Amino acid sequence: MLSEPTRRVLDPERDGAAFKALTHPLRIELLGLLRQHGPATASELAARTGESSASTSYHLRVLAKYAFVAEADHRDSRERRWKAVHSVTSWSNEAMHRAPGGRAALSALRRRQLEHLERSLARHEGDLVSGRLDSAWQEPSGLSDSLPRLTPESLAELWETLAAKTAELTARDADDPRAEQVVVFTAGLPLAPEPAPDAEENAS
Repeated sequence: MLSEPTRRVLDPERDGAAFKALTHPLRIELLGLLRQHGPATASELAARTGESSASTSYHLRVLAKYAFVAEADHRDSRERRWKAVHSVTSWSNEAMHRAPGGRAALSALRRRQLEHLERSLARHEGDLVSGRLDSAWQEPSGLSDSLPRLTPESLAELWETLAAKTAELTARDADDPRAEQVVVFTAGLPLAPEPAPDAEENAS
């Protein structure tokens, strides 16, 4: 795994081809596996994903072309090992909405994240049932939603607060043998008021 958090900020104007490469479902999955488990070969990733090693090798080369992954130290010369270059990929949503094709790319990336959430939930439930996770994790784990009313500035502050607290707790637990990798998903999706029934009838 990466030893410390590193972030790559993509510019939709300059990195349009990289965004397009990243929206492929298998590439997203491969990058996530390298970030989660550390360096691996195409064959090892093929076993994890159920794909052929030829397919994972091809998509790893595409990720390498756009600097999402790079060759890692090899145990031997027979097969390449790959590693994630960054632990986090981010971008400006505003810039994405301005860029040609940016909205479609952003929507595709978000849907890949939802698929990751579904896979993570299934794995979490299986780990608890099988005993691979200690029962102490049952109470604090789970999903939650809420509907606060916030300004754009407050929502931005909430994101910053969550990031800072996550970094603080990660550093605090770094040397605790009880610590496990936790998949944390956050979403802040403002919703416009629904139109009144009369307005809908007048519009038809």
